[in-house]
Formats: sequence, structure tokens, C-alpha cells
Amino acid sequence: MAPQGTVSADIHRGLAGVVVDTTAISKVNPETNSLLYRGYPVQELAAGCTFEEVAYLLWYGQLPNEEQLAQFEDRERGQRGLDDSVARLVTERPATAHPMDIVRTAVSVLGADDPNAADSSDAATLATAQRLFAKLPAIIALVQRHRRGLPAIEPRDDLGYSANFLWMTFGELPAPAVVNAFDASMILYAEHSFNASTFTARVITSTLSDLYSAVVGGIGALKGPLHGGANEAVMHVFDAINTSHEPDAAVRARQWLERELAEHHTIMGFGHRVYKNGDSRVPTMKAALDSLISHYGRPDIAELYDALESEMVSRKHIMPNLDYPSGPAYHLIGFDTDMFTPLFVASRITGWSAHVREQLASNMLIRPLSLYVGEEERHLPR
Repeated sequence: MAPQGTVSADIHRGLAGVVVDTTAISKVNPETNSLLYRGYPVQELAAGCTFEEVAYLLWYGQLPNEEQLAQFEDRERGQRGLDDSVARLVTERPATAHPMDIVRTAVSVLGADDPNAADSSDAATLATAQRLFAKLPAIIALVQRHRRGLPAIEPRDDLGYSANFLWMTFGELPAPAVVNAFDASMILYAEHSFNASTFTARVITSTLSDLYSAVVGGIGALKGPLHGGANEAVMHVFDAINTSHEPDAAVRARQWLERELAEHHTIMGFGHRVYKNGDSRVPTMKAALDSLISHYGRPDIAELYDALESEMVSRKHIMPNLDYPSGPAYHLIGFDTDMFTPLFVASRITGWSAHVREQLASNMLIRPLSLYVGEEERHLPR
């Protein structure tokens, strides 16, 4: 009950169930339980398109033809290198700094160095989006290499987005199975309507701030374990389960889960605010994970994955979300666990910037109300 003197109102904590605006970028189709990008089911895009094609789709509304794609790829490949100011920012940070903090700060530096950062025209915003799309892989790759005491590797303009990303990170040409799995993950993470980080970016944009600021805000929201940080948490779960000396993966998973549930802990990688019948992106990412398990010869990962999923579904009737298969997939590729959420940033820059442009096209300051439940008006004693 509201305190005396306040006005009664319906409270939607977490904005659950509240429709705050329209969007033409993505939706979850409840009839097919499919996530649609501009009308296309994301599983079809992951199976038949590159990440560059999907980025073009999110920004321009249609898939590119051959000429449009070639021009788009040329622009991206021509902007992959890092200026010294950004490279120094990464390499002068302590290796113990969280990669998300470094990526967030690097985007701020890019904005500070851009003389056109305040230009909110659609053409300028799109150019900034393309610049961030091209440079984030080099930033993220350098962060991991710096953490390992390794020098930077220059980008290659003869490789596609995902192959070049892996080249800059690991210094070798990746196998096609690895490129395909990584590319699929980038597509699956690219966009998801008004999620926490995207809504943060739109709120910042609604003040007529610049795209860099909106992306910095999005990165801050994505860092949290209830949002993007969940893929990191999945590998911490796997590590915790594997501390047991029990040889049977199913027994290890069951014993660990029993302890966690008894203490009422949230099990990361399971459940979703939007999907009630299972995350539609999981089958595609699970197939990518299976290809990596086969490529690297790691059936132990499959055993643990299946064991924990089986226990969660049977005990809690909660299905995995995208973070559950993507975490072990990134682990097998060779990324440090702390790097998983920055990979999410590299993907989601496409969705964030699409939403920023959409917000600017029909802007209204986002300013919700609150219901005051504090003390009634009072005065200092005379």
C-alpha cells in the first residue's frame, strides 16, 4: 500500500511488460519462437549469411547485393587499424584490468579523437557505427594479447571479419570450422530488441548525446552478469563443477546443482525474460559448439554441457539461453573467459547503432515517472 498522501499507480518493476516505443529492427515471433532481424529468422541468417551481410541488413533494412556487399566490406577492411592513442590506452592498462573496462574506455577515446563525434546526422551516425564495427575487433584482440604478454598483430585486409578477428587474436589462420562457429555467434548476438544495453543506448540517444556515449552506456549495461556477463559466468560454472574429483560428468553436475539450488543461487546460462519456451538461438549456437567440440576433440565439454542442461530442465524446467553454448564455444576457440563479454560488444555494436539511428529518426526524450514512497513533506526545526 502506498503511504498516505501518495497517488496509487501500477508499478512495472524492471519495465516488465511495458511497451515503450516501436521498432522495425527485430522482434521475437511468438508463433514460431523465432528471433527475427528485419523479418528474417536469425537461424536462417546464421546458416546462410556472413556477419558483414547481417550488419548491413540491420543498418540498411535489406540484405546487400554483391556490389553493395563488396563496397561495405571495403569500407570495413579499410578502417581496421588502431591509432596509436587507442593502442597505447590498451597496452598501458594493467593486465589485471577487466577487459570490459578497457573496451569501454577505448570507445571513449575513439569518440574524444573524432572531430565529428557531435554530428548527429544520420550519415555521420552511420559512419561512426561502421568505424566502431571495424575497430572493435582490433581493440578486443589487443586486450587479450596484452593480458598474455604478447605484441599486437596487424589486421589483414584479405580476410573476412571473423577470420581477421581470430587472426589478430591468435596470430594464425583459423580453420573454416572455427571461423564459421565464431561468425554464427556474432550473428546470434547482434541484436535483440529493447534489451537492457540497447535500451540504455536509446535512453542516452534520446538526450541527443552522441553515438560514442550511447555505446559506452551500452557497454556498461552489458558488463553486468544478468546481461552480457552471463556467458563468462557459464564458464565459471563449468570450472566450479570440474573442481570435483567425481569422474562421472552427470554426477558432478547433479551434486553441484543441488548445492547451488539449496542456497537459492541463480544458475547462469539458463532462462530468459523474453523466451518462455526456450531461446530460439540456442539450437544454432549448440550446433556451432558441437562442430568446435569435434574440431578440437573435446567430448568432455559435451558431456558436461549435456549433464547440466538435463539436470536443470528436469529439476527446474528452465531451458538454456544463448550464453550457455556460447561460453564453452569461445573457450574452445581460445579466448580468455574475461574476453567473452567484449566479444558480445563487437557483435552488438550493430544492433546498438541500428537502434540509435532509429531513435534519432523519431526522437523523444525518454523520461519515465516514479512513485514516491519516502517521507511526507517535512521541515527543519526552527
